[in-house]
Amino acid sequence: MWNMMVSKLLRVGRRQLHTIVSRDIIKPSSPTPSHLKTYNLPLFDTLAVNAYMPVVAFYPSSSIYQNSHEKTLDLKNSLSHILEQYYPYAGRLAKSLPTYVDCSDEGVEFIEAHNDNPLSDFLQHSEHEDLDQLFPDDMIWLKSNHKGDINGSTAPLFVQVNHFSCGGVALAASLSHKIADGTSIFNFFNHWAAMTRCRAGEHHDLSHMNPIFIPYKNRNVNLPKKLPDRSQGDYVTRSFVFPNSKINDLKAKIKSMTMESGEPITNPTRAEALTWLIHKCAVAAASKSNSGIFKPTGVCHAMNLRNNLVEPLPETSVGNLYLPLQFPTVNESELTPNYIIGELRKRKKESRSIRNAETALEIVAEMCSDHTAMLEASKTLDDYYIYSAISRIPLYGIDFGWGKPIKVTIGGVVKNFIVMMDTPGGDGINALVSLERQDMKIIQNDDELLAFC
Repeated sequence: MWNMMVSKLLRVGRRQLHTIVSRDIIKPSSPTPSHLKTYNLPLFDTLAVNAYMPVVAFYPSSSIYQNSHEKTLDLKNSLSHILEQYYPYAGRLAKSLPTYVDCSDEGVEFIEAHNDNPLSDFLQHSEHEDLDQLFPDDMIWLKSNHKGDINGSTAPLFVQVNHFSCGGVALAASLSHKIADGTSIFNFFNHWAAMTRCRAGEHHDLSHMNPIFIPYKNRNVNLPKKLPDRSQGDYVTRSFVFPNSKINDLKAKIKSMTMESGEPITNPTRAEALTWLIHKCAVAAASKSNSGIFKPTGVCHAMNLRNNLVEPLPETSVGNLYLPLQFPTVNESELTPNYIIGELRKRKKESRSIRNAETALEIVAEMCSDHTAMLEASKTLDDYYIYSAISRIPLYGIDFGWGKPIKVTIGGVVKNFIVMMDTPGGDGINALVSLERQDMKIIQNDDELLAFC
């Protein structure tokens, strides 16, 4: 272990000091067995964007610990034990086009920081971009200030615990998308929290939480070397909260609108209803920014494969286990709930007929076999709006023994990316919307959207 003292001055509403006080390397408490030293990335993972998913959970002050040092020590010890099961997270993978993880037990970088303000002030006065300082070395999607290892490799996981002057904590993790998806990182958080409580004396059966790394047949697919960079441009992320009562009003509106077509949508899900509303308003904002000229785009919805296959996978399966459900919206007449929700349901139905993960991989491999077509499709997808609904994961049950979080969110900005998450009380949906800055100014004043917030 090693320590390095550095400090930086950052803004959150008013001037404040956010100081990094230590850096440690946390290794698995037991060595990884020799037969598990190489974890080959399946095709699902090699196709994923080479970026870091940033997740942070905020906790108020508690009387469990006398000081922040004791809390940090418990986190380090439980992380060491949880890495026995998440052994690839403590390994190393190539920074560019990785195909496997070297499960070398080199460890996870664990950073500790202090903020001189109370947590309540931070949450009240900060914008989304102010979350960046909470993550290790700006490991936020495609942005990074981490140098990596000498041999050109990097760790899949980085952790930073941020202590506020009131005793509150923001616990942040950045996990490589090349090894896991959103479900995987939230499962990891829940498992790590449960392990921390166990080691503090609480008795829990953690067997149902164990990560499952599924072995797949290796498939050699020549992937395009250069894919569109969705980090380019001046984009910002803002939060829109839709209470369940207003979402019910939106569902009633959709039913009324579609009744006239003769194909009524009587039971849209919350995610379906909000996908239509946000997409319609986002495209309208982009057209207004473009001198009123409509620009063809599309919808790409990430569907979790774990519970949508004929032979479901365990919820704790690790990897990029999702399929992109995508379709174009090439003219304004296709911005109706009939078209958007109808197309979304049609593709869901097709995907739910897939027998198992191996069959899904065969379908994806076949799609990737045409190198030119795949590159063209990826260029087209660059103009799409990407929607992800995080459901069935108890985000606000991530309890490390200090109580439940008061806020859980995803950091950073990705072009035209919308993430829908439950609100803390489960009484609505919090949509994190990333758009071009000019489009965001317009959509923040969209009466149709705001009518349901």
